[in-house]
Amino acid sequence: MKHSIRILILTLCTALSVSACNGDEDAAKKAAAAKAAAQPTAPVAMPTDAKNVDAWKAYLKDVVIHNMDGVQTRSPYMYFVPSGDDADVKSARDNQLDNVKNVVARGVLPGNMMAFGGPDSKATSDLVLAAFQSAKAGSMKNVRFLFIGTADDSARVKAVVDPTGVDFRSVEMK
Repeated sequence: MKHSIRILILTLCTALSVSACNGDEDAAKKAAAAKAAAQPTAPVAMPTDAKNVDAWKAYLKDVVIHNMDGVQTRSPYMYFVPSGDDADVKSARDNQLDNVKNVVARGVLPGNMMAFGGPDSKATSDLVLAAFQSAKAGSMKNVRFLFIGTADDSARVKAVVDPTGVDFRSVEMK
């Protein structure tokens, strides 16, 4: 009986020491990941080709990441507004407008971010203006709103979204 108890105690001590080592490794991995995430990265350059959708999405994602300070969620509402006048692009913008209108009608919880951008600043601002036409005053307090576009379009957007109480930020495309 004594012998069985000693083996049991020895087994438990071994298991606990091994699990403690794994905990140290996990903590070290998490610390290394946090340190890497904290390292500033060079900004992605704005693409020159309006039709290079992947490059534009990478650029906009980078701008959003650099403006996440104070945002409590890790998944912002990001809207890429394509440029062009062909039927497919117009249909995509119409679908996106419907989506944004639904989000605005439902409301966005405080601590979230809404970000809008695309190669054509006017098309992006027009989409935002149409989507926020029926937004209620004060309905988006403590929601970060990021507009990526020209200064003129930014002023138009700010005038429409400010009554909702958003934390408005604008980044000029460059």
